Amino acid sequence: MKDILKLVVVLTLIAGGAGLLLSLVEQVTRAPIAEQRRQETLKALLAVMPPIDNSPDADTVALITGQDKKGRDVQRVFYRGRMQGVLAGTAFKVVAPDGYSGNIEIMVGVDSEGTVTGLEILAHAETPGLGSKIEDPWFKGQFLGKNLDNADWRVKKDGGVFDQITGATISPRAIVTAVAGGLEYYRKHRAEITSGRGEAK
Repeated sequence: MKDILKLVVVLTLIAGGAGLLLSLVEQVTRAPIAEQRRQETLKALLAVMPPIDNSPDADTVALITGQDKKGRDVQRVFYRGRMQGVLAGTAFKVVAPDGYSGNIEIMVGVDSEGTVTGLEILAHAETPGLGSKIEDPWFKGQFLGKNLDNADWRVKKDGGVFDQITGATISPRAIVTAVAGGLEYYRKHRAEITSGRGEAK
């Protein structure tokens, strides 16, 4: 009986010590991880926006786009870039849920009129050498200068203006659709986004 009690005490101390150690490690690494994520976001923002002199990750407006299955608000954050205090461009994330291998996360930059100034692929799980070509400069570059009025937002295979990737049409089609949806949302809520007057659905 004493041996069992001793074993319980030892295991409890080990578990408690391990929990304390994990907690300390989490506290120590929390700030560096958060800063690393901020730098990654800032790098993507600067890549898709026109020349700016502010920190767009510190000039944001969040709009409520709906609710999740638990009834919590779902927000879309818009990052605003400025040059000498004047709004030069806006960036926002869109997610293409119908990529060949799942979600594709995209950062889109637009000017004040809603014309694309840049596009970066943030995350994907597409097939290396095929769908992964969505990261290639030639693919991302074809979105530059496009808006809802001057382009047919479909891949060429479907009658639109965007080149698909040979052997991997699903991924480009998903991106084109997601970006077009983001541009439509921007157009609808442009006043709230550029002025920052609160939230919209």
